[in-house]
Amino acid sequence: MATASAPNKADKRSDRFNIRTTPDEKDLVAQAARISKVSMTQFIRQAAMRSAEEVLADQTRFTLPPDKWEAFVEALDRPAREIPALKQAASKSSPFRER
Repeated sequence: MATASAPNKADKRSDRFNIRTTPDEKDLVAQAARISKVSMTQFIRQAAMRSAEEVLADQTRFTLPPDKWEAFVEALDRPAREIPALKQAASKSSPFRER
């Protein structure tokens, strides 16, 4: 997965985002970009990438302490437990499948 690390000079940035803001929002971003000593474009791109990676990480990754990780891996490695009611339900034809 790509990260927001230092941009590669070989990257070709050809796609665009066009956004509408209020004058106050634009001033706020401009001030923050100035203080950060980057262009508004770079400031917005970096902020958007950080935010996108955070949202996706919340949906795709989780961390566990070592003892919990071991228990998790052991649970994954154990053979599946047979649940008779589930087995019976899976053997019936689906009411959603075309006949």
